[in-house]
Amino acid sequence: MDPETVDQNYAQLQQQGQQTAALIQTLAGKLQAAAAAGDSNAREWMLDLKEITLGVQQEEGQVSLLLQSIHSLVDNHVQSTTVPPEYQQQPQYQQQPQYQQGAGGMGGLQRFLGGGFGRAIVTGAGFGIGDDLINKIF
Repeated sequence: MDPETVDQNYAQLQQQGQQTAALIQTLAGKLQAAAAAGDSNAREWMLDLKEITLGVQQEEGQVSLLLQSIHSLVDNHVQSTTVPPEYQQQPQYQQQPQYQQGAGGMGGLQRFLGGGFGRAIVTGAGFGIGDDLINKIF
């Protein structure tokens, strides 16, 4: 899988998260209106919705932790495959073959980490749906 596909999938995930947040906000608005109109069940449903929103927030926290773990795994792998400094200096007279990095290898990893999803895992960013919803709804 190439970095562009990962970034596309990540963008789709973000978009889906935004759509889910909009649906929850719409439902919260309806419940608030019903509660204001005297519906005794609406308050109970708002509390249920708050609980659901907190569950989404916790899930996002786990996803963020997972992304940070993946980043650490990749980072540790990259560090373990680097050449020790004592082997990096080659005598001037030796001709070393030059290799092109394709979609895989370190070039692909650098492109991956430079993309939207890669930057998100480097910074440990989550989607923030739960935080936004709790702040906006409640």
